[in-house]
Amino acid sequence: MKDVFATRESEVRSYSRTWPVVFDKAQGSWLYDEHGKGYLDFFAGAGALNYGHNNPLLKRRLIDYIERDGVHHGLDQATSARAEFLHTLNETLLEPRGLNYKVQFPGPTGTNSVEAALKLARKITGRESVISFTNAFHGMTLGSLSVTGNSMKRGGAGIPLVHATPMPYDNYFDGQVDDFLYFERLLADSGSGLNAPAAVIVETLQGEGGINDSRAEWLRNLSELCGRHGILLIVDDVQMGCGRTGPFFSFEQAGIEPDVVCLSKSIGGYGSPLALTLIKPEHDVWEPGEHNGTFRGNNPAFVTGAEALRQYWSDDALRDSTLAKGERVAGTLHELGAKHPGLVSKGRGLARGLGFAEPEMAGKVSKAAFDRGMILETAGPQDEVVKIMPPLTVTDEEIEQGLEILRDSVRAVFA
Repeated sequence: MKDVFATRESEVRSYSRTWPVVFDKAQGSWLYDEHGKGYLDFFAGAGALNYGHNNPLLKRRLIDYIERDGVHHGLDQATSARAEFLHTLNETLLEPRGLNYKVQFPGPTGTNSVEAALKLARKITGRESVISFTNAFHGMTLGSLSVTGNSMKRGGAGIPLVHATPMPYDNYFDGQVDDFLYFERLLADSGSGLNAPAAVIVETLQGEGGINDSRAEWLRNLSELCGRHGILLIVDDVQMGCGRTGPFFSFEQAGIEPDVVCLSKSIGGYGSPLALTLIKPEHDVWEPGEHNGTFRGNNPAFVTGAEALRQYWSDDALRDSTLAKGERVAGTLHELGAKHPGLVSKGRGLARGLGFAEPEMAGKVSKAAFDRGMILETAGPQDEVVKIMPPLTVTDEEIEQGLEILRDSVRAVFA
């Protein structure tokens, strides 16, 4: 069966090269190949499977919806599934947090959400330039790619990526330069050549960029800077939202309220495509149909997404569990760093990373873990970070099993 991937699928495929088996089934925190071998999944669909594979609570609702011939495809038509999702989003997430956002369904993926946010910011302000940050990743379509830092991914665009300016992310200069010193100086200097920005787009914790966390103070200062200069603040919570860092929104710890929030990946609950762009009401200046798409709203994902919100976000149990499990992972990463100089523990919640001074070592650890039955991705500009992102529903026993595989893999590589 594997031959068909080499003969018929594009050379662009990547994960099938990293993990060269044919997966057939999945349940909870486990993937199984066509021969029945199990692999502990500490990748979780790059954050699209926060509630695990084939979560039985969500699967039952999806099956019931399909069996009763619920609307599957409906563009942006009003459907009962859409209404239920919006009500549940408001009741479980927005109102309890004192947040007031209009909800746009821009298309089914994270980059669709980002494109809508950038387009809307330019429409609101009449400005073109957007500020992004070093090592950012926001998507693979041209607008999202223009605010992405990775040179390899940018190189695939084939045209100049313009109307975006990168600024240093938190701790980019190892604490040697005051936060936003450069950015504020450029904004204040009429001779700087910086075009007045429409927006700043930021990940509070950079995933693909290498599990780079930002301080709550840094985020608050960024929000205040944007407010002073009439710049919209867009938080890209595509990968780090939906509880990945503990709270549902990754920016909650900083106590800020972004103008626009981008969500996707696990917002649909079951791994089905869905994306939202959350917009403060005063910024919802779209004309009807001005931004659209054939798949702007996935009704089966509304069903499972609403059920995920009810099951996991009606109280603080999942948040507290994620924070506790994250600390357990961090303890092991610190332990490995103490044993092997050059290793660095990174991250927050259940978005964790082990950074290597020698970048090639991360890939070797990922391969060693795969050989031992665990799926681990690498991240960072040189793939120098082993990325640890299990489903949030992972059990304590699975956490311990995964950490033991990680220890064994690091030992093997350093040996």
